[in-house]
Order: sequence, then structure tokens, then C-alpha cells
Amino acid sequence: MKLTSPEFGNNEFIPKKFTCEGEDMNPALIIAGVPVNAKSLALIVDDPDAPMGMWVHWVVYNIPKGFSRIEENSIPGEQGSNDFGRQNYGGPCPPSGTHRYFFKIYALDRELNLKAGLSKKELEKAMQGYMLDKVELVGLYKKTGRY
Repeated sequence: MKLTSPEFGNNEFIPKKFTCEGEDMNPALIIAGVPVNAKSLALIVDDPDAPMGMWVHWVVYNIPKGFSRIEENSIPGEQGSNDFGRQNYGGPCPPSGTHRYFFKIYALDRELNLKAGLSKKELEKAMQGYMLDKVELVGLYKKTGRY
């Protein structure tokens, strides 16, 4: 599989529009090469550079297998909870320095029957044994000023 964004390249800076300093909406993502036997996709966006450890920005599952593009400011599937305590996309908002944001897509051989608002950890556990492929795109962000 391949994951790209028309908004930023791998290991390049995420535009301010998609962060807490901008409109705080998800960027568009393009997914290619999904295995033909995939039944659904899942998406996790997290930041390993957060001061308290891994910070989860978005958890989405049961994205229909036919999705080749997640549109900007969209809800492509069922959403879990992020570390902001919400069930939606929470954009980059690092307290200091440049952080890395990992956009990870998982191709699964089934849809997942899960409770609404589950955590990243619960989704990862539920995906065990059902992953066909995984791909990631890394975006960078450093705050430019007050928001």
C-alpha cells in the first residue's frame, strides 16, 4: 500500500490549516494499493514526540474498503477517542519543538464490531490477527506562534 497527501510530503511540514493554530481539520489522504481481499481500513494518527509519551490525535475504523481518498475535514468511518478526550481529529499542537505525526492506515480482512469511542490501544488489540497490510505517512509540525 501507499499513503500520500496532497497537503504535505513524507517527512515534510503539515500546513498550519490542519493544526490547532489553523482550522484544526484533517488533511486529505490518498490511499493506493489496498489489498483486494481487504474488507475495511483503519487509521491512527499519533505523535511519539509528546512530552508525556505517545499522544493520539485520531482513531478511525471501519473505513469502507473502497476508499482511495479521505477528504479534507471529513469523517471516513467510525471514530474512537483521541488524547484530547474527543472523538474526532485533533490537529498537531506541540508545546515546543518540532514533532512528528504518524498517519497510519491498516488494511483489515474484516469489519470490526467495536464500541464507539474506543481508544487507540483497544483498536490495536482488536486488529491483531486481521491486518493484511500497513502503511504510514509522517508529517512534521512546529508551532509558529500563539493560537
